This record gives sequence, structure tokens and C-alpha cells, in this order.
Amino acid sequence: MSKPKLAIYWASSCGGCDIAILDIEEKILAVADFFDVVFWPCAMDIKYDDVRAMEDKSITLTLFNGAIRTSENYELAELLRQKSVVLVAFGSCAGEGCIPALANFFNKESILDYVYHKSPSLANGGNVEPQPEVQVPEGTITIPKFWNTVRSLDQVVEVDYYIPGCPPQSDQIVNAVLAVIDILQNNKPLPPKGTVLGATDKSCCDECPRERNIKKIKSFTRPFMKVTDPNLCLMEQGIVCLGPATRSGCGAKCVKAGMPCRGCYGLPANINDQGAKMVTALASVIDSTDPEEIEQIINTIPDPLGTFYRFSMAGSLLRRVQV
Repeated sequence: MSKPKLAIYWASSCGGCDIAILDIEEKILAVADFFDVVFWPCAMDIKYDDVRAMEDKSITLTLFNGAIRTSENYELAELLRQKSVVLVAFGSCAGEGCIPALANFFNKESILDYVYHKSPSLANGGNVEPQPEVQVPEGTITIPKFWNTVRSLDQVVEVDYYIPGCPPQSDQIVNAVLAVIDILQNNKPLPPKGTVLGATDKSCCDECPRERNIKKIKSFTRPFMKVTDPNLCLMEQGIVCLGPATRSGCGAKCVKAGMPCRGCYGLPANINDQGAKMVTALASVIDSTDPEEIEQIINTIPDPLGTFYRFSMAGSLLRRVQV
């Protein structure tokens, strides 16, 4: 009997999700033993044409990490959806856009103008910009087209399940993969479509052991600018922490280590927008009813848009700024 087939793809992302998969240590041997890995560009020399030649739905499981920001990302998303029985948005970039979707604060023209003409580290004497098609004596060279708007995976194809995180925690990857193996080995029913694997419906605050009792913030600061109380809620010490607006499941590892939650596990249940939820959470700790003073306190938050939507811009209600 042939093994179930596994594909892993890396779209617009940093590669951390692929490293996280390798970080499951000896459990990777169980994955390799159970699955026939048929596509993993990061680790194997398999061509796109090899995937195109596969029968539809011949890949049992695809873990797709990375956001959709180029024509190549989109083509592979459609191709792997066509070839896969189960397609998982693996990691924050595929699930919500993550860091690549911060580009949605700008437009394509302004990004290319900065990268190829204004960046202080640039040496581009010919003011050259890459073109989708270039004629050379040997023929036509093509490169992927750069999109104006970064999208999450489920904004371009249907997604079956989500594994959140930037990257997903290795223990959660192990649990999710072993659960899939158990389902396939024992013919168990799959979880409902849309299920977020390796996480819960609660918020990161529900996993955080820090005490919450002071709610009088007169200014916000960055973690490296003060010595924090190891037992008190970071938000109540004036450090912006996205725990109230972030799904639990990571074990609050960052907060326990003294760093604020950045929001990479995505939205808890019943919340529609991470940034809007954070505005509500901040309003509950600001110690003022004077509009002018409130504005002064809010102005102490560095880069509020980038902080509140660091991981969720593509999947937010905003999607992108209108420029």
C-alpha cells in the first residue's frame, strides 16, 4: 500500500516555518516514515512541472506557508489546492499575511521606488527595475509579477485548516502532524473545515501567569527601556502587549520570558480585528478622561499601526490602506 503524500511549500515568508518543521527533531523521522514527501522546494529538488503532472487530489496533505504577493505564489496556491486533499495554511503569513502584509500600508510603486531608487544602501547606477519579461538573445526571461496587495492564502483559494504562529511552535506542529497521522491510520473523521489546529479559542492572557490589578497607565514604553516586574501584567506596566487580542496555544512563552505578546497566533474566537481589539484593551488601562491627555498618552505608543497589525494586516478589516 502506498504512503500518504505530503507537500510543503514556501511562498512569501522568511523560511522560519520550514525551520520550525525541522525543529520537531526526531519526530521528523516519523513524518518521513509515514508520508511520501513529494514536494518540498526548501529541501528537495522537485520541479513545478512534476507537481503539474500529478493527478488531482493525489497529495494527501499540503502545509502551505507564506503569504500571496506574487503571481508565482498565486499560481502555486491554485496548483496545490487542485492537487491536495487537505490544504493547511501553515503559519501566520499564510493565515493572515504576517510581516509581508505590512507592505499593504504602501502601494507597489512606492515600494519599488524606495527599494530600487531611494534606499540609502543602494548602488543602482542605471536606475534599473526588474521587469516581468525581458528579451535576451536566447529568448524571453520572465520573473513573477509583484502584486500591489499582499493576501492571505484563504483570500485566493479554499483552505481546510490553519496552524497559527510565527512560526508555529514545534510542539504544536508535532501534535498536529501526529493527529493527522492518527486520523489517516485509523480512518477517523477529520475535524470541521476551518479548524485552527494547535490552538484554543481563548486569548493569550488566559495562559499568562502574570497578575493583573493596576490599571493606571500614563505613558507607554518599550521593553528594553525599563526593568519590569516579573509578576505583573506587562500592559499594566506600560508595555503594549497583544495578549488580549491574540489566540492562546503558544503557552505564553514570550510573556513568561518578559517580552510582550506580538500577536502571531492570530485572533481569538469572536474577535474580528486584532487592531480594533487592542484599541479597546488599551482604553481600559489608560488613566485619564481628558481627551488631550489621552492623545498624549497614545502618542507614546511607537508605530501603533505596525504594532497592532504586525501579523494580521491582510486578514484584518482594513486589508490595506487606500493609497
